[in-house]
Amino acid sequence: MMPAGGYRGLFDLTGRAAIVTGACGIIGRHLAAALAEFGAPVALADLDGAAAAALATEIAARTDTPAIGVACDVADPDSVAALVARTEDELGPVRILANNAATKTGDLAAFLAPPEDYALDTWRAVNAVNLDGAFLMAQAAGRAMIAHGQGGSIVTTASIYGVLGPDNRIYEGSHYNGRPISTPPVYAASKAGVLGLTRYLACVWARHGIRVNAITPGGVDSGQNDAFLDRYSARVPLGRMARAEDMTGALVWLASDAAAYVTGQNLAVDGGLTAW
Repeated sequence: MMPAGGYRGLFDLTGRAAIVTGACGIIGRHLAAALAEFGAPVALADLDGAAAAALATEIAARTDTPAIGVACDVADPDSVAALVARTEDELGPVRILANNAATKTGDLAAFLAPPEDYALDTWRAVNAVNLDGAFLMAQAAGRAMIAHGQGGSIVTTASIYGVLGPDNRIYEGSHYNGRPISTPPVYAASKAGVLGLTRYLACVWARHGIRVNAITPGGVDSGQNDAFLDRYSARVPLGRMARAEDMTGALVWLASDAAAYVTGQNLAVDGGLTAW
């Protein structure tokens, strides 16, 4: 039987309060804008509260949908609790979480160190955000969703390196914003952990009507040099790196009733990389 609002209406998020973490990042700003365009009042959470507030004002004006910016450290349980409380106070019951925050820490050289030299302090600092923070946000949002009894959708940003090992050949002579780049071991481990957490929560919270899924972006074009762009693109069936906005359709679908029977899944938005 056709849904009451027609099939197009399955994608309508009007009135479903959403949180996007890492909202001022390369991908996060597009996720927040897409949710708002489909009607979801959205809380943009970021370490930089002023930047989040400015972006929220811009999105609200452009989409005519309520948006707020909130300073939040996802590795701090008190900060996470305050984010969820403010969202519910100002926008309504949380129905959607785009669990997107990640960190490279403040020391990019340490973050990109090879595994044989990787510092435990850096390992822990990254996991505190990428994995602990993802859990804390899911826990707080899930608790709120259970309490108000309307179900919800949690979508966590994973990575191809949570699924695949790195092909070091693409990094030879490669730079990001003028610095040699690589993929650190903690990034792969934390993103693999996110996928395990996704499957676990999907099974445990299904009885509450909470769906939990992950999006795995392919490498996103965001300042890499031509050597990297060419080598990476040659590995991808669609022949290019991802654009940040390529992730928005996947999020809107997973957040909406169009994906009402989808949970515990990892949706690879990678141009076919993981199919090869």
